[in-house]
Amino acid sequence: MLRGCSLLMLLLSAWLLTACGQEPPPPAATIRVDEAMGGTPAPDFARAFEPRAFSFPGDHGPHPDFATEWWYLTGNLESDDGRRFGYQLTLFRVGLRPGEAVQDSDWRSNQVYMGHLAVSDIAAGKHYSAERFGRAAAGLAGATSRPFEVWLGPWALHSDGDFLPLELEAQDDGFGLSLQLLAGDKPMVLQGERGLSRKSATPGNASYYYSFTRLPTTGEVSIGDAIYRVQGNSWIDREWSSSALDTDQAGWDWFALQLDDGRELMFYQLRTREGEMHAFSRGVLVERDGGVHELSPEQVKLTPLRYWQADDGTAYPVEWRLQVPGLELDLSVQASLDDQLMDVAGDAVRWLIVVLILPFATERLDFIGPRLQTALSDVYFLLALGLSILIGWRLIDLIAKILDEQTQKAGNQKEAESLITLVVWGLRLLVVLLVVVMILM
Repeated sequence: MLRGCSLLMLLLSAWLLTACGQEPPPPAATIRVDEAMGGTPAPDFARAFEPRAFSFPGDHGPHPDFATEWWYLTGNLESDDGRRFGYQLTLFRVGLRPGEAVQDSDWRSNQVYMGHLAVSDIAAGKHYSAERFGRAAAGLAGATSRPFEVWLGPWALHSDGDFLPLELEAQDDGFGLSLQLLAGDKPMVLQGERGLSRKSATPGNASYYYSFTRLPTTGEVSIGDAIYRVQGNSWIDREWSSSALDTDQAGWDWFALQLDDGRELMFYQLRTREGEMHAFSRGVLVERDGGVHELSPEQVKLTPLRYWQADDGTAYPVEWRLQVPGLELDLSVQASLDDQLMDVAGDAVRWLIVVLILPFATERLDFIGPRLQTALSDVYFLLALGLSILIGWRLIDLIAKILDEQTQKAGNQKEAESLITLVVWGLRLLVVLLVVVMILM
């Protein structure tokens, strides 16, 4: 990824939050996750104060003593003929009151579920999204840990075992997913402090958070009447809390990058109300063997480079420069499609994008598009390579000329000519080997 020019998809999610109320929101036709995660939680909800021992498969299931949690799946898929897709399915549980409701009616519940489904068809330049709501009653929505299942109407995650392999079924008007996620080679990653992800200095403004960063995935993507057999990799984030955002935080930009060298990078930039990176922004770089490097704001620099403007006038960044100098990462993160806005209810706007990751070109031409920038970068490389070969060849000829003059003065010209020929062709072979190494890098 860092030295080659190969392209890779990722998923990046951003929330634009318009307000963080101080009181928990009343039950309504829509749910605002920003309000559920910000402000003061309702009395008696559990809080994430300190690290805990995780217990599986139980922790894959619901935590009704906490106010909010989600099962967040994203992935990069490709059909048999090379058609690229990105997908997302997120199922949210929002607690109205802590714990389970009294079972005196099939309709009584303390839990409400919300779901977001999205597919980006890169070749067609289309982004599809849908949203659902349901109360955890009368079989409309719910979650169990044994066997593992989370469902919201026809959208469901299900496993016949403890968790993996995982079946995903989600169909909506005009598009849908039917996928199987396998365990793969990468271990689970506990985010933050042994799974405790602190979002601010306020005690309890934190979540319990773990991830599976690369899960081999196969199945089908349906768009209209077309069904595509696909394979690729998925990413699962599991998180639950009762209060995460603080009063000085307006939202976040979340990156989940699957690099083509076998590593993954997660970084969420918590945004202050002034638009700056908050001190409690965090992330990880997961090595090929599953080793983890924790990332803090001091180690990461995010720079938006290009924006796309929605119909309502809001400008969204669609190209970023992401730098982690200490780990020699300098990436250009570019949206494959500019318009990948989630069509969701309420005032909180979700924006999920599929992107390309490229090594960042040090000298950029900002007045041209990313595809042309990439092409010109390749041209510059070839020109520099050709110039290096020409200069190297000329230097060798110059060395040969100097050696020839010296041997003519010293006598024994026949043996000297043989030695000069051997040295010259040795140097030329060295130049060829250096060129091959440069190309492979």
